[in-house]
Amino acid sequence: MQIEMPPSRPRSENILPMINVVFLLLIFFLISARLTAPEPFPVTPPVSTAEGEAEGEIVLFLAEDGRLGFREFEGEEPVMVALAAARVNFCAQADCADAASRPPLQLRADAGVPAAQLARLMPVLGGLGFGRVDLVVTAQ
Repeated sequence: MQIEMPPSRPRSENILPMINVVFLLLIFFLISARLTAPEPFPVTPPVSTAEGEAEGEIVLFLAEDGRLGFREFEGEEPVMVALAAARVNFCAQADCADAASRPPLQLRADAGVPAAQLARLMPVLGGLGFGRVDLVVTAQ
């Protein structure tokens, strides 16, 4: 008597290692990515022939119509209060005892902002305790 064996089904591929690799890559990219706060409004920076890099992790936005923006805040009073708080937080982590160690500020002003408005803003920012204000420009 001859007994027939049922045909064997092809073995399916084990995809568990591939799933592990995908999750490891996802975790790696989430950890290594630098997340930044969204801009409160779009600005078109002025064009410059000078070379240099703006420094500072505190970024202030100035729209063409004079609106100020910082993180999720808009308007002069809320922005100035938030900037003062950001300076205090910065100085809590770093020593801000002398003028050279005060936090730098990036100013992303629109190209259409009048120079007189920028000149009025500088003493206010200095009064808040920012040692240097770097204007962000695009290279020509």
